[in-house]
Amino acid sequence: MLKKQFLKRGTVKIDFVLPPAVAAEASSAYLVGDFNNWDETATPMKKLKNGTFKVTLELDPEREYHFRYLVDGNQWHNDWDADRYEPNPFSGDNSVVSTHPQ
Repeated sequence: MLKKQFLKRGTVKIDFVLPPAVAAEASSAYLVGDFNNWDETATPMKKLKNGTFKVTLELDPEREYHFRYLVDGNQWHNDWDADRYEPNPFSGDNSVVSTHPQ
């Protein structure tokens, strides 16, 4: 799930939340994408009391970012509420989030 907030200082605050069905079986989750050079350990997600995982980033406006969730170090998942999906070179799709104003 993605929740966007356009801030007055010009950035876009985005809450990235691992889909609940995926989070239910997970012990760890990381957000991996363009914004962190696809570093698999740079952006850990915090496990919440309700069992989901969440992380919040402030990103530059007027851009699109590709990302995926890495669960338990070996399972790649997309965000079910991504703005769209694009093929990646590894026989799958990346989630895409847009920071263009609606």
